[in-house]
Amino acid sequence: MLSSHVSFLYLMMLIIAFCNLGLHSAASSTDFKHSFRGDNNHSRKVHVKSEKAYSSYRELMVHGGCTNRDISISQSRDTTSGIPRYIVQIVNTCVSGCAPSKIRLHCGWFASARIINPRTFKRLSYDDCLVNGGKPLKSSQIR
Repeated sequence: MLSSHVSFLYLMMLIIAFCNLGLHSAASSTDFKHSFRGDNNHSRKVHVKSEKAYSSYRELMVHGGCTNRDISISQSRDTTSGIPRYIVQIVNTCVSGCAPSKIRLHCGWFASARIINPRTFKRLSYDDCLVNGGKPLKSSQIR
């Protein structure tokens, strides 16, 4: 269990090194979408500026009353080795039991030197990577 978490963290570190990071989902016409930060929920597609100089967009498929504050994404750089490594955590912080699904990242031509479980993270095509196999991210679950 610990080794799969470590592998996933290595994967996420490499994603940040090679790509602009953004989050989106492929929702059907009956789903609601919200931005992850701010209160700009007035449009179906919300554009959000990244913390860095990069520009990306995020969307979220919502199940069970999720709000724009129910997903937390944190990232940090591991400086313990000479090889650039990044740690990224995607956490469902919803306390009412909502579970966002079909979480995708902009990932360019992401590739990892370590084998990553495709149920945890999988590149579907150029700049389109799927988190948690598209399944709902349970409350307090970390990916």
